[in-house]
Amino acid sequence: MINVELKGGTVKEFESGVTPAEIAKSIGMGLYKSVCCARVDGNVVDLRTPITKDCRVDLLTFDEPDGKKAFWHTASHILAQAVKRLYPSAKCAIGPAVDNGFYYDFEVEKPFTSEDLEKIKAEMKKIVKSGIEIERFELAPDEAVKMLEEMNEPYKVELAKEHSDNGEHISFYKQGDFTDLCAGPHLMSVAPIKAVELTNCTGAYWRGDANNHQLCRVYGVAFPKASMLEEHLTMLAEARSRDHNKLGRELELFTTSDVIGQGLPILLPKGARIVQLLQRFVEDEEQRRGWLLTKTPFMAKSDLYKISGHWDHYMDGMFVLGDPEKDDEVFALRPMTCPFQYQAYLNRQRSYRDLPLRYNETSTLFRNEASGEMHGLIRVRQFTISEGHLMCLPEQLEDEFRKCLELAIYMLKTLGLYEDVSYRFSQWDPKDRDKYIGTAEQWDEAQGIMQKILDHLEIPYAIGVGEAAFYGPKLDIQIKNVYGKEDTLITIQIDQMLAEKFGMEYVDKDGSKKNPYIIHRTSIGCYERTLALLIEKYAGAFPMWLAPVQVKLLPVADRHLDYVYEIKKALDACGMRVEVDSRSEKIGYKIREAQLEKVPYMFIIGDKDVEANTVSVRHRKEGDLGTMKLEDFIAMAQKEISTKEIK
Repeated sequence: MINVELKGGTVKEFESGVTPAEIAKSIGMGLYKSVCCARVDGNVVDLRTPITKDCRVDLLTFDEPDGKKAFWHTASHILAQAVKRLYPSAKCAIGPAVDNGFYYDFEVEKPFTSEDLEKIKAEMKKIVKSGIEIERFELAPDEAVKMLEEMNEPYKVELAKEHSDNGEHISFYKQGDFTDLCAGPHLMSVAPIKAVELTNCTGAYWRGDANNHQLCRVYGVAFPKASMLEEHLTMLAEARSRDHNKLGRELELFTTSDVIGQGLPILLPKGARIVQLLQRFVEDEEQRRGWLLTKTPFMAKSDLYKISGHWDHYMDGMFVLGDPEKDDEVFALRPMTCPFQYQAYLNRQRSYRDLPLRYNETSTLFRNEASGEMHGLIRVRQFTISEGHLMCLPEQLEDEFRKCLELAIYMLKTLGLYEDVSYRFSQWDPKDRDKYIGTAEQWDEAQGIMQKILDHLEIPYAIGVGEAAFYGPKLDIQIKNVYGKEDTLITIQIDQMLAEKFGMEYVDKDGSKKNPYIIHRTSIGCYERTLALLIEKYAGAFPMWLAPVQVKLLPVADRHLDYVYEIKKALDACGMRVEVDSRSEKIGYKIREAQLEKVPYMFIIGDKDVEANTVSVRHRKEGDLGTMKLEDFIAMAQKEISTKEIK
């Protein structure tokens, strides 16, 4: 017999070899029917997994992230089964669960049309209605490869051969006439999937490499209740209306060009103005908090990156200028600012009295992202970021880390984004030592310091093993886009490796030379990504201080233009961003246009305003604010701008 601790601390006794499914059934049929997978001592497992020792078991339903993942992963297999039934020549690649559903990649003769997706969805519903049981089995590596070759699934063969290197058995899942290589976990049958929708179809390269075959990627989502799907589709429609990639183009904030290239957006005047305002705000606040501005080159010789470790650990993500095999001198565009600012530190000898030393820079960085990874302004190949590096004494580390975090939180609160964030403590993976520099002792020490700081500051965080930078652990401040996908916006890292590699020292009180601790941090993150999140947060209706056009002047008739331009001159003198709509259009049309442009304030100027020397003010959300003196509006608007009010 074994003891199993369940939710709430209850301990029950079971026969050795009991499965999570059997445990769920012993508690109640309602739970048994809704459970998707289980977590045994922290490891997510299939419901069929035998349990042979004392442990803690969490039974995970669709309401838990890992339960949802198993549910959606099962749905991806149903999608693949339907495709293979309808298009037998299709080749299956991969089909994981993702943040907001699932996808499956197929090699097909021609991309699926919307009509094809409807047929596939109908076939999926037939499969679900059949209630097929799902079986799990394992094969030795050579048997697995042989079976997949007989199935004529080249992508699966490639994956199986990679997994066969460690000699371990390879797991498969079978549902009726469909078998797929998969680690799982999956549901025990297809029956719980009551509602499914295929949302879109895109192109994707195998393994994200443009040199490989282009595949057809079908996205979908599934739920245990039809009502949940309806709610999701409503949310999706709202998300699409706010999607920065759509709305940002409609509002003429940014565009892209095929002749410039993927992942290289062009900020148009309105978008560039918002980014300029953000940069000024950030740089002024950083200066107020004791950060010193640097301006470093966009590129460097490979020598610099070899010292930092980027050449060995990040070269695939860099744009290299020249051939490392042939050229005597090779340069690379910088993927980050840290090794450049270290050279500023090394400009002269440092004393403990000089520390903490805080360098900040609004840096343009370049990263060679895979084509399949890029999206709008969220993930690009060239971006601008407020990056900083802080050198300090050991006893200053916690206080300086706290200050970096306070700066980040202040920025997020000012922008109205703070309520949407979560924290992730990214740690190294000791099982994958080749990804990192430094010793296990250095990593344990750095992670211990960061954990102590986070716990002391009562920061709620999830842990991401294997997600650290190659030189140190980090705190990622993440935020969800309109589709629910989390992206990292701000990062704060502790580093005790690179100071030693670069020979960065300070003379301590006793005259000895020591390496400083380094904190890498961003105060607002990538400006392009921040702009994308702000577009989605406010649906393009930015707070007045960030609005590219703050006031739109709308004359009712041409005879009002002279007065309108007098008003514009007065507002210009106050530093406001003003436009005049001088077209000979009806005033209702002009108002609708300004509303669509999300301009905070509109002045509707007619005969009475000219006669009384007043302005008739309209707010984009509050509607008609009535008639007021221009100086009264200016006072009201300047207060709204200076306080960075969100309304």
